[in-house]
Amino acid sequence: MILEVALLDVRAHQTEAFEQAFQQAQVYISRQKGYLSHRLQRSMEKANRYVLLVEWATLEDHTIGFRESEDYQHWKRLLHHFYDPFPVVEHFESINADTND
Repeated sequence: MILEVALLDVRAHQTEAFEQAFQQAQVYISRQKGYLSHRLQRSMEKANRYVLLVEWATLEDHTIGFRESEDYQHWKRLLHHFYDPFPVVEHFESINADTND
């Protein structure tokens, strides 16, 4: 499982519109091959900052499958104009920590 993490800074005074657009956009990501789950959370300290967490089966399901899909074009049209600056996206993989020292 791969965790996609995106820190989203939304333009001031556009958070309500962003949240409404996200409600529409999430259908495009959730129907992708390899999609497992997603969660959007708003910062308690900075009202226009969000974190998007998406679980994918593989890195390629996100970077190739979704990003090269027609659905991504819809996602992009709905959401990308809200960001300032454009978000950095990172991918994380689970590690197995040995807890039996």
